[in-house]
Amino acid sequence: MEKFEKLTGIAAPMPLVNIDTDMIIPKEFLKTIKRSGLGVHAFDEMRYDRQGNEIPDFVLNKPQYREASILVAGNNFGCGSSREHAPWALADFGIKAVISTSFADIFYNNCFKNGMLPIVMPQDAVDVLMKDAEKGSNARMIVDLETQTVTTSDGEVFNFEIDPFKKHCLLNGLDDIGLTMEKAGAIETFESRMAQERPWV
Repeated sequence: MEKFEKLTGIAAPMPLVNIDTDMIIPKEFLKTIKRSGLGVHAFDEMRYDRQGNEIPDFVLNKPQYREASILVAGNNFGCGSSREHAPWALADFGIKAVISTSFADIFYNNCFKNGMLPIVMPQDAVDVLMKDAEKGSNARMIVDLETQTVTTSDGEVFNFEIDPFKKHCLLNGLDDIGLTMEKAGAIETFESRMAQERPWV
């Protein structure tokens, strides 16, 4: 998994509340077990009309937000069914951080397992960041995981809290497999000892 340290990028404003996982990636795209290729279908029903044409008014279809790597979203982002395809789709689109006042627990934890940073902030801070995101592609935000800060294009700094273990995993690019591989030496020692002590197992 790619390390997350400091991100400087375009932030797209998405003030809708209760954006659920079916809105992020509709159920008809859940047949794959690959993490790649889902970005084109992220927010599919909001991005495209019935003929498959882009809806110009949708934020991620606007020229200034096509390269967005940060979402500033409304409350309760990622609610609904517990599909890991939702963070897969966002990450494949290019989103590396999502800022909201709250997240659904399963979506929140799935983000960390896929190298994406979900940031919880109070409403007044999100309001300022949302307004900054509305400035378009000329307004770049900075998300610094090491210092746990988000800086607006005008230089206003907001702090955020994060679980130290989750922070460690993102900074070092460790998903569940990576964490297991950190213990490879201990696992090999255990397996070797068990082979000698219990050869019948």
